[in-house]
Amino acid sequence: MLNPHAISTDPPMLQTERLLIRPLSYRQLLLYVRPGPALEHDLGVKPHPRTLPDELREALEQVILPGVAQSGGHYLFSTLWTIIERTGHVMVGDLCFKGPPNEQGEIEVGYGTYPDFQNKGYMTEALGAVIQWAMHQPGVKAVLAETEKDNLPSHKTLLKNGFAAYQEVDQMIWWRLVKPLIA
Repeated sequence: MLNPHAISTDPPMLQTERLLIRPLSYRQLLLYVRPGPALEHDLGVKPHPRTLPDELREALEQVILPGVAQSGGHYLFSTLWTIIERTGHVMVGDLCFKGPPNEQGEIEVGYGTYPDFQNKGYMTEALGAVIQWAMHQPGVKAVLAETEKDNLPSHKTLLKNGFAAYQEVDQMIWWRLVKPLIA
């Protein structure tokens, strides 16, 4: 599924059977938030209408952009990774880590598939690829995710990637995938 040797090393671009997954630079993040297809042109993919949900815009402005700016070149756990469908050369979704590993070696992942591309398995495939990449990074021992209780497609995506629910708070479920121990 995942090419264990990313297409390039700086920055890594991950490749699966159907997808390319690439981290966005600070400059590309600025293009992402601009109206129009500026980012798509920069990436060399076909423009497709996409909207920027308020929650993602807020995350970009308050967390992602400042995190990438302050990362000193080590931005892969702070930036947005875009998911590109290889055959159609179109962006189908995004995902991100919510910062570098904490003291317990945990990282949190968030993700979203654009409406026209939902229910096609793209996020399951992309999440599997970035998890495999992340588990090979120093200090990473587990990946966490948070979903709303009624978001069944997201639950399926996490379950297919080996996550287990470990906590429920209000309307949210927390999920964990622990790095396998190598004997």
